[in-house]
Parts: sequence; structure tokens; C-alpha cells
Amino acid sequence: MSDERPEKPLPELRASDADRDRVVERLRDAVAEGRLDMEEFEERLEAAYKSRTYAELEPLTRDLPAVSGDGSSLASPVPLSASASGSGAAWPARIGGTGTSTTAVAIMSGFQRKGRWTVPARFDAVAFWGGGELDLREANFAQREVVINCVAIMGGIQITVPPGIAVDVRGIGIMGAFDQREGSGPTEPGAPKVVVTGFAFWGGVEIKVKAPKRPLGGPSLRKEL
Repeated sequence: MSDERPEKPLPELRASDADRDRVVERLRDAVAEGRLDMEEFEERLEAAYKSRTYAELEPLTRDLPAVSGDGSSLASPVPLSASASGSGAAWPARIGGTGTSTTAVAIMSGFQRKGRWTVPARFDAVAFWGGGELDLREANFAQREVVINCVAIMGGIQITVPPGIAVDVRGIGIMGAFDQREGSGPTEPGAPKVVVTGFAFWGGVEIKVKAPKRPLGGPSLRKEL
């Protein structure tokens, strides 16, 4: 008689934070598509963050069309590869799609983009006697390389990126500055590249590197939706 133990069924495997985040992102898309109402979304959102195994996660997206950058089912209980970002980001699953918005303008006021949103191939940000914040830590990216064009005139724009992505700063400052005091560290496999361009006059554009909050897209997602 063989002493080998039978393999553990895949649905009984423990799910990671990134697996839960991937399901939550599909639920969020389903709300935007009109497939789920807010009551259903909040019920499934709560269940997703309480889930510990793939068997608990799978039913939450079973009745939703499978959509992902590589065509695989987001509901399928397949563990993330070892190339996933050390910050908890599964880069292949976060690249692709349509930008949430393409422009942000602050004239004697402010703007903010944070939480779960999709950065388009090109995003234009303007701050005139005002300020803006672009937080990419929980964002998706429409393409592998995106351009953020900033115009800061007597104002300021802050861009926060997660560790592991490549940042290329090409902006011009006249009595102003494009300030990247710290690097984003080693670029992770499959991570996107953010090119920051533009013009700062008596103003500034600051790029910060900061790890994403935990759980990724948790309480803030419910508030935004």
C-alpha cells in the first residue's frame, strides 16, 4: 500500500491578500457594468475580505463574466505567480483596460485621484494656484507605460507611486521643480513604467515612493463607491 498522501484539492488552498484584491476588483467592475447593485456588492465585498480559501472566493464571481488582461478567469482559484510584486501587486492583472479619467484641473482649488482607479496611457494634470494629488499605489494601468503630464503654475502636484515600478522624470522647472528625492528601488518583473513630463513655474511636482495600504483597496473602496 502506498504511503503517499492524496493531493490537497485546489479549492482548499489558502488565498492570499492579492487573490482577495483581484476578486474585489472584479466585483467593482461588475458594479460599474450594472451587473451588481450596491447591496449585492457590499455583501460580496465583506465576504471577500473574510475569505480564507479559494473555495470561499470562487462563488463570489461565479456568475460574472471572466475578464482579465490575459483572458483568464478572475474567479478561477489559480495562485499568483512568484513574479507578483513584493508590495502585494499582481502586475499582469493590473495592466490593461480603459482609463478612469484623462484630466484633472485645479484652479484655486484641488483635485485628488486615489484608491482603485485606472491610469490612462496619458493623463494631464493642471494646478494653477491650487494643488493636486495622484496616488498610484492601488491603481491599475491602461498600458505598460503611461505618461503623466503635469503643469504646475504657482501650485503643486504630488504623485505617489508604489515600490517596484519604474519612474522617469522629464519635467522642466522655471523657478519651480520636478522633485524626486528618492528612487523607486529595483524595478519588479512585469511592473509598469510611469513617465512624468510637464512644466512647473513658481510651483512644483513631487514624486514620492510609498508602499500601498493594507488591505489593498479595502475600506476606502466602499467609501468611494
